[in-house]
Amino acid sequence: MTAHSPAVPAAAEASGVPVGQARRGDMAATEDDFAEFVRVALPGLMRYGHALTGNPHDAADLVQTVLEKVGARWNKISRTTDDPTAYVRKAMANAHISRWRRTRRETLLAEFPDVPAIPQQDRLENEPVWQALRDLPPRQRAVVVLRYYEGLSELEIADTLGVSCGTVKSQASKALTSLRKRLGETVEGGDV
Repeated sequence: MTAHSPAVPAAAEASGVPVGQARRGDMAATEDDFAEFVRVALPGLMRYGHALTGNPHDAADLVQTVLEKVGARWNKISRTTDDPTAYVRKAMANAHISRWRRTRRETLLAEFPDVPAIPQQDRLENEPVWQALRDLPPRQRAVVVLRYYEGLSELEIADTLGVSCGTVKSQASKALTSLRKRLGETVEGGDV
């Protein structure tokens, strides 16, 4: 190894490639790996984000925020994680829950805006299942989405969310009870 860079791998020195070029090559390979991961996983992550947040705009923000953080650490994540998609899903669920906790607080305005904003209608806005799913607490919604939308087992959900299998079962039970009650009221009330 050279005196100026003790951390440089011996293979890079032995190859005759200057140290800076070897590092740039490693970074380019890492960026290419991450770009390929994003290309393959993005449609599924967007669907998962939409199911978590309840609308496509928040889903896109959530996916972008998480992928920015993951991209900055991709080299380590790809080396230490068996399933990067599960890692990203867990990060998305945690980021969504954190965002929900931050935004549920009341925000006071000094003055009202001059022009009221015209909200864009989501095509699923009046869909009873989506309304009921959106009303669930974030962790219950994450469990339901991972179980019934992504098709993960209870063990995979527990690993993804970083909770025990018992927590997954109890959250799923509570969520399904709430959904049955809400959707039963909708059917009985004639909203369908």
